[in-house]
Amino acid sequence: MKLFHALILFLAVCGLARAESTPREVIAKAAAAEDASERMTLIQSLLGRGDADVPVLMDAWRRDQIFLYADAAGTVVPVTLTGEADENDAQSAVRVDNAQPLTGADGKPVRVVADDWDTAEHDARLRRAMKAVVDLIDVGSPDLATRIKAINTVGYSQDAEKLPALIARAEIETDPKAQVALREGIALTRLKSSDRAERLAALGELRELHTLSSTDFLRNALRDAEQAGDKEVAAAAAKAMSAVESHRKTVNFFGTIFRGVSLGSILLVVALGLAITFGLMGVINMAHGEMIAVGAYATYIVQNLFTTGLAISPFGMSIKLPGMGAEGWLRESYFLFALPISFLAAAFVGILLERGIVRFLYRRPLESLLATWGVSLILQQLFRLIFGANNVQVGSPSYLSGNWTINDIIFGWNRVFVIGFAGLIVFGTWLVLTRTPLGLLMRAVMQNRQMAACMGVRTQRVNMMTFAFGSGLAGLAGAFLSQIGNVGPSLGQNYIVDCFMTVVVGGVGNIAGTVFSALGIGLVDQSIQQILLNPVIGKILVLLAIILFLQWRPAGLFATRSRSLD
Repeated sequence: MKLFHALILFLAVCGLARAESTPREVIAKAAAAEDASERMTLIQSLLGRGDADVPVLMDAWRRDQIFLYADAAGTVVPVTLTGEADENDAQSAVRVDNAQPLTGADGKPVRVVADDWDTAEHDARLRRAMKAVVDLIDVGSPDLATRIKAINTVGYSQDAEKLPALIARAEIETDPKAQVALREGIALTRLKSSDRAERLAALGELRELHTLSSTDFLRNALRDAEQAGDKEVAAAAAKAMSAVESHRKTVNFFGTIFRGVSLGSILLVVALGLAITFGLMGVINMAHGEMIAVGAYATYIVQNLFTTGLAISPFGMSIKLPGMGAEGWLRESYFLFALPISFLAAAFVGILLERGIVRFLYRRPLESLLATWGVSLILQQLFRLIFGANNVQVGSPSYLSGNWTINDIIFGWNRVFVIGFAGLIVFGTWLVLTRTPLGLLMRAVMQNRQMAACMGVRTQRVNMMTFAFGSGLAGLAGAFLSQIGNVGPSLGQNYIVDCFMTVVVGGVGNIAGTVFSALGIGLVDQSIQQILLNPVIGKILVLLAIILFLQWRPAGLFATRSRSLD
């Protein structure tokens, strides 16, 4: 068996020396070869080379559909026949070596009668070789993801008969990720070798690679070595396991930090609007979650307007909104248009809420709480009447759907986006509050409403714009949340408690405190979940920690101090 594998490997490597020949040319040469060993050598040289034509031609060969046509000079040309037969049973012929029509000396297409020519020979041994090539065709796929998946599948099978294909592919592979997958696959396969030196070399290779996927294989190798009493192999397996576990701890550490920062960014995005309406204005807005839902539904509407349109039935009326039928980059860009629209939609609803209800309830926190809670219920019912009680799906554009993997740490594009998105919103809010006339008026009114009014500031208009700004920020949060989950009438209720929790812990009225609070809560939450491996208990412990913290610092991380704050 060893000799057979070595022979296959030698033949495969020899075939790589002829890599300048295309798979079609190799198959054509094999079909025309008179010597069976030469046919076998040529077919085995295709191991590890991916080409869509290979399985098609192999299947045609096995079905006796490759014919050996001899031209006027006596040269044998393997062909396949295509098209309908004419009255003479002749069909159009296609050359196997280049997929071009078969032509005669005059350059005109030649029609071939199948019964006039022999078919390419094959036997059971050659058919097994063909099957091996076809089974491993994806190992040489031009698509990197397909190629790596096939390499991993072959490596995890630990099938020694497929080892030559991995070795042959490793000789010509150029992509670093695929090279690592090939090294791992070859080492995992050699773990099953009866040669002790080969197993030790494989364990050394796996120790150097320290891939997380090799954990179970190393554990089995360690157990087998201990049962066999082979201390050297057991020690090598233990060292490889130690290297993998050390790498796993590093991955978990940085992965937890990334997930914590991304969770904190989500909390920051959803809570920043509340930091304006509750923190600066002192309004307990229980409908803040519904402002988030307004932004999410606005994103859903924009998505449908860019595609096939949207049919809604508010209050029993059927309304059809036509779509643009956009394709390609224009369709992918819908989210860029949805961001400002979601802000404006939520800001508009916020203006209606402030003008209709909230402006009559300033300095009356209990009444504003009850009134906005009632508005929250009304808005949820409106969402059900217009969009239905079921969740709606908002598709993510391609630039938010994938991920980066760096040293086994997965960075989801949508989470990377929310981190940058949160930073941009915080920076934009800081600019509005500190570098614009509106921000100056907002701060003046919130610090001393009566004095600002005496200075000629139209406080009611400032109140309206402040509330609209905070609601618009909530709408932006809804636009992003639509990319990480479904959108439904109760979307905002899933985040309203987190919003208030983040604002209170950071310090009511302090934007910087909201930032630190959101990031801190996110990191603590993910760290505890990673330690306990139980999200529910982790959430409970985070809430208990917040309660104890507020017992110690009721004003939060950064208490707002002012000589006059009403």
